[in-house]
Amino acid sequence: MTTRVLTGITPSGTPHLGNYVGAIRPAIAASQASDIESFFFLADLHSLIKAQEPERTQRSTLEIAASWLACGLDPDKVWFYRQSDIPETTELMWFLTVVAGKGILNRAHAYKAAVDKNREEQLDDDAGVTAGLFMYPVLMAADILIFNANKVPVGRDQIQHIEMARDFAQRFNHIYGKEYFALPEVIIDEQVATLAGLDGRKMSKSYHNTIPLFVPREELKKLVFSIVTDSRAPGESKDTEGSALFQMYQAFATPEQTAAFAKAFAEGISWGDAKQQLFERIDGELSPLRERYNALMAEPEKIEAILRRRGQQLREQFAIPLLKELRHAVGLRDLSAAGDKHNDKPGAEAASKAALPLFKQYREKDGRFYFKLLDGEGELLIQSEGFDSPRDAGQLIAVIKQAEQGDALQSELFKLQTEVEPVLAALQALRDAAAKD
Repeated sequence: MTTRVLTGITPSGTPHLGNYVGAIRPAIAASQASDIESFFFLADLHSLIKAQEPERTQRSTLEIAASWLACGLDPDKVWFYRQSDIPETTELMWFLTVVAGKGILNRAHAYKAAVDKNREEQLDDDAGVTAGLFMYPVLMAADILIFNANKVPVGRDQIQHIEMARDFAQRFNHIYGKEYFALPEVIIDEQVATLAGLDGRKMSKSYHNTIPLFVPREELKKLVFSIVTDSRAPGESKDTEGSALFQMYQAFATPEQTAAFAKAFAEGISWGDAKQQLFERIDGELSPLRERYNALMAEPEKIEAILRRRGQQLREQFAIPLLKELRHAVGLRDLSAAGDKHNDKPGAEAASKAALPLFKQYREKDGRFYFKLLDGEGELLIQSEGFDSPRDAGQLIAVIKQAEQGDALQSELFKLQTEVEPVLAALQALRDAAAKD
């Protein structure tokens, strides 16, 4: 069974080595599993909560997209898209907003932290707090639920948001009488690497101690040599425990290389030699990635085309059909059909009557991509063969949809014929009986 895993990436500045080691590299590796269907999106709408600087938002989105692609993310094997290219997400956000309890949103960590800070400074509770900050968990829930993601990798500070997404999904399902949404589960990786920065603290933009991921080779060397170390001279044994330099080396080395480096520490390697080895180890891994990154940044139109293409495919295959179904579920319907008795039936029965055939695309353990067409009751109508990429599967789905439109009239005529034939047969039987009498 294929598991959908969704990861959001907020454009908030230039990626650094900590982002690469703790998020980018492990996420790309995990997405290559045959039983995983991965969704990676650039959360540009979320970024507007903290920054209203248009040029910065645009530049950061470009840099982060180029970074993930340069590091090996294959946009034809995973879903890589921009949040703002899926307008159905914000429509779903409103559907969730009207079922979300304000009391739950009052307890969101980011909102509570802002209120606590205002109280410490003897300000009004909501001073400087935007509705965007308050509603952030609902938009995050919409990001997850619009593609019915099964699992969402997050840090411990984000667990609450996944719990909220589950709550909103359950409320909507209950109110409208059908399991429209799967309930997402949290993935917490206790082994996520936290890289130390230039000053020994956690590498973070807020501490101004980062090493940008794709700085030129000369600047990378200069930054590595600026890592803070103690005053122990060459020949003196040095501790690996608590050493930012050693920890950074470990993040880029094999266990055997790390063991050799630890031995060199014990034998008194000079800090200059240790930093040179660290620089060579990091540059050895990043050099080919840096070359790809620079090529991508030189042609931003290619990145734009990838994001738009994948966003449109996601809309056609997932978002648009789902929102069509949800609009009917909540009563946003064609008024000309208001007299249809089926439209007045509440709950699961009405939803079942309104349900439309739905394409579902997924990846199997053999690494190939498949799709199936289910009717409104979830019964299998079509099962595809395997494809090498989701793009190939998506193209065939589009062909089938076009064919369905052309066959609609023929289908209705056949239905009419099957309904009329028994009536004609009954009339003929009556005629025969009358003639016999």
